[in-house]
Amino acid sequence: MPLLDLQDVSFVNDGKTILRNVSFVVEAGDFISIVGPSGSGKSTLLKLCSHLISPTAGNIFYKGINMTEHISTELRKNIAYCSQSPCLFGNNVKENLDFPFSVRNMHFNEGRVKELFSLFNISLTFRNADVQNLSGGEKQRISLVRALLFLPEVLLLDEVTSALDVENTRMVEDAISSLNRGGITVLWITHDPEQSQKYANKIITLEAGEIRSLEALK
Repeated sequence: MPLLDLQDVSFVNDGKTILRNVSFVVEAGDFISIVGPSGSGKSTLLKLCSHLISPTAGNIFYKGINMTEHISTELRKNIAYCSQSPCLFGNNVKENLDFPFSVRNMHFNEGRVKELFSLFNISLTFRNADVQNLSGGEKQRISLVRALLFLPEVLLLDEVTSALDVENTRMVEDAISSLNRGGITVLWITHDPEQSQKYANKIITLEAGEIRSLEALK
């Protein structure tokens, strides 16, 4: 049984068709790169896969059950989404780190935070930083930490290295690749042709809201 199964999925917004009859399956352990020109529907596709929005037509199944039948809060504990423009809430970083523990009614795990801060090369002093004072790259890495405090089954990444320098991009790539080798299924959007093929076992190319190709690499 596929982990995710999209069947003839379409999405229309304000009369404009963003995605049209998109069908593909995601198997456990996949690392799928999603590529295509701006405006082709890539970000919308990830939002649908995380159930942040619902299809206008068609169905998406998670572990054989239609997403509409899953409890959204439980679903998002298993499917983590990081957007290209990360949204950090509250006043400081600590509030964002607290959130994944509070929704699970669990005590804050200082050791796990330190582990992830080290993985993504973030100083522990950032725990008390004002979110408004962080750079785009810093916000992106904090967003990744927040998503990974509890490991999801599926990790959806929308150009998460676009605001990072070369060194931090390589660090994030290595971390995501390691998570995938450990069993986490990854779908990520990238505009970098080299990056799209470096780790993926499949590449989906979207154009004008439709799948133009689905290529198996490994």
